[in-house]
Amino acid sequence: MTAPSGSPRASAGAFAAPTSASSAPSVSAASGPVPTLRRIGTSALAVYPIALSGTVFGWTTDGPTTTAILDRFAELGGSFIDTADSYAGGRSEIMIGNWMRARGNRDQVTIATKIGKSADNPGLSARAVERAVDASLQRLRVSHIDLLYLHIDDETVPFDETLLAVDELIRDGRVRYFGGSHHTGNRLLEARIASGQLGVAPMVAVQNHYNLVHRSEYEGDLARIAAQLELGVMPRFALAGGFLTGKYRSRADLERFRRGGDAAPHLSRHGLRLLHTMDRIASDTGTSVTTVGLSWLLSRPRIVAPVVSVSSADQLDDVMAAPVTSLGRHELTELDRVSA
Repeated sequence: MTAPSGSPRASAGAFAAPTSASSAPSVSAASGPVPTLRRIGTSALAVYPIALSGTVFGWTTDGPTTTAILDRFAELGGSFIDTADSYAGGRSEIMIGNWMRARGNRDQVTIATKIGKSADNPGLSARAVERAVDASLQRLRVSHIDLLYLHIDDETVPFDETLLAVDELIRDGRVRYFGGSHHTGNRLLEARIASGQLGVAPMVAVQNHYNLVHRSEYEGDLARIAAQLELGVMPRFALAGGFLTGKYRSRADLERFRRGGDAAPHLSRHGLRLLHTMDRIASDTGTSVTTVGLSWLLSRPRIVAPVVSVSSADQLDDVMAAPVTSLGRHELTELDRVSA
């Protein structure tokens, strides 16, 4: 593995893994700093602490660009790929599956996908769950999914029905572990209670919206319950639609880039003050705004792997530097204060 560049303060195992991951092995590399793999909740899955999102694969990135991104991710030590059956109408899963087959690296990759939002198999009824998983397995060209997320909280279906359907998939080997997405803390608790009563596999992970400019949704009950249930936490929108890369500083920047709309809500006095602080920390540490934002996330309790989307392979260098970049207590405190 080629170590990410540009981080004079990088150090192996810069962040302590969650308590349940303390025995996870280190990533091997020929040279340079390497991060400690982090365990996902109480599962046996230990992953590189960045999850590469497939949300743009087959949508805004074509085949060659997607292949280049996946190749660079693997070259830099990445092993955790996150997609969904609804991304680009299933094309994201197809492109990832074709890449794994061409590279012959399925055993080196942890695959997470989500079900519940696809047009073909919407919702989380028992029938929809089984059909959606089988369709994902075919598109990914794999025999099992490592981590299956419930992409929605389908309150039209009793939790018991969904949990029993997922447990059947786990028992027959099509799924190894599962987690929630778009679930409140109370609903996660309901799911755990129901799992205990039914004697079925519980959730081990949750994927939620969390970053330096979007903190309150997670840092209340959800964080407390994730800790109580020992869930591994995978923050999505980790870079706030690109805002936390420092790419968008003005309305003109939003107009210049086609995906600027995702960053628009953060282009405010508060947001620019945060970017100014991140600029200074990036300069002091010899890193980038992107690296600083992800390093802050990785310092938070229960965080396993921020889910990050890129549109070109070169953007991964700053992303993959985050797990091996150590921010000091003063820097983390300052980021806490200015982003509050």
